[in-house]
Amino acid sequence: MSLLHDLKIRFLQALAQFAPGATGVRVALHRWRGVRIGQRVFISTDVIVETAHPELVSIGDNVVLGVRSTIIAHFNDLTRQILGTRRYSVSIEDDVWIGPGAIILPGVTIGRGSVVTAGSVVSGSVPAMVVVQGNPARPIARCEVPLGSQSSATEFYRRLKPLRSSEEVTRA
Repeated sequence: MSLLHDLKIRFLQALAQFAPGATGVRVALHRWRGVRIGQRVFISTDVIVETAHPELVSIGDNVVLGVRSTIIAHFNDLTRQILGTRRYSVSIEDDVWIGPGAIILPGVTIGRGSVVTAGSVVSGSVPAMVVVQGNPARPIARCEVPLGSQSSATEFYRRLKPLRSSEEVTRA
C-alpha cells in the first residue's frame, strides 16, 4: 500500500509541474497529493512541492509560487527534529510571493505578506511583511502592502522601506 501511495504522490507531482492551469489544475493536483493549500493560489510551471511528504507543507491564501521554485519539507531523520510539535515543516502564510527559482528549506515559516526574491534560498523563517533576498536569504526591505492581487506593483514598490540592518526587522 505504501508503494502505491508513494507512486501516486510522485506521479501527481510530475503531472503538476507541467499541467496547464496555474490557479486550477496545478493547485488541485497538489491538494490531491496532500499539500494544504488555501484559496486564490497561483502555482507557476515547473514548481516542486515536497516530493515525498507533501502533507508537511501548508500554503495560505493569495500565494504566488514563481516558476521553478522548490519547497523542501524534510531531510530524512532530521524531519522529526525540525517538526517538534509543529504540524507542518514549511508554512507559507497568506499573501506571500515566492520568486522564480527560490528554494524554501525545511523548518521555515514565511510570514504574511512577505516576498522571497528570485533565486533566494530560505533556510530560516521570514517575518511578516518583509522582502528577503540572497543565499541564505536575508531581509532587505519592509513591505507596507503585500505584492499581488490586492495592490498594484507600482503601489508595492512605492511603499517599500529599505532596511539598513537585520536589526531593523526585529524592531519594526
